Amino acid sequence: MPKIEAHKVTEPAGLEKAFAIRREVFVMEQNCPPDLEVEYDELCTHFLATVDGVPAGASRWRKTEKGYKLERFAVLKKYRGQGIGQALVAAVIADLPPDADHVYLHAQLAAASLYERFNFVKTGTQFEEAGMLHYKMVLG
Repeated sequence: MPKIEAHKVTEPAGLEKAFAIRREVFVMEQNCPPDLEVEYDELCTHFLATVDGVPAGASRWRKTEKGYKLERFAVLKKYRGQGIGQALVAAVIADLPPDADHVYLHAQLAAASLYERFNFVKTGTQFEEAGMLHYKMVLG
């Protein structure tokens, strides 16, 4: 059974691994504009997921004027379906400050069911962001 871990990263080497995963998933695979993909990075708390010590996924959260936004959940193609996304969501939620009363995200349609497992609820209608359809979801 592979060992899956997700943890906060702050050192340059860990951050670069997380950013490389996001570049591969969002920019290369999903054609997200590179400047949009890195927007707000300096304001975020970043996470890296590993499988047996090998970088496999990444995510981040940031405080906005609306609350706490979970963002940029990315898992490399060869590691999908192994629980890495769940490990990242759990790690990010656990890292939020105790006063994080409004927690939300913009979920790509294919990922909405992942977030529903963590009590996120769809609000409003589908919308387009970076050329992909999303739902706004709020932690219930």
